[in-house]
Amino acid sequence: MINKRNPRALMFVFAAICFAAMLTSGCTSVKVRPVDAGLDMSHIFIQKNEKVAAQDFISVLIDGCSRHGISTSVVTNGYTSGEKDFTLQYTALRNWDLGTYLTHAEIYIYRNRLLIGSAEYHLIADGGFSLFKWQGTEAKIGPVIDELLQNYKPTK
Repeated sequence: MINKRNPRALMFVFAAICFAAMLTSGCTSVKVRPVDAGLDMSHIFIQKNEKVAAQDFISVLIDGCSRHGISTSVVTNGYTSGEKDFTLQYTALRNWDLGTYLTHAEIYIYRNRLLIGSAEYHLIADGGFSLFKWQGTEAKIGPVIDELLQNYKPTK
């Protein structure tokens, strides 16, 4: 039991609780506007973003689409989409704290240049002291893609 008359002991307990809270904090913000199931999306052209340094981001996008029965092709900036083509554009930002980690990502899906779905992942306060900030791209973005494509049945 802590002696309430000992301010040093109370301050130590308070500091320990605050430190534990900082270690486990580091919330994420995820905003998703899912793609409508009625659009019959079976193939997506992923427009490669050369500015994204996360090497595995495209493979995570491809795997996520595949889980929902959607095939993909990776195209470069010179690609011009057709009227019925679905195009995915993305951006991803990293930060450094004893190593690099993903802090922000945006995914947009278009059909005939009209936005039909979007998702945003944001690591609040760059993850703070949370050890979860170093999770890989798949652990962070995989669930976001699943929510974005929730209207498309996952394949087994």
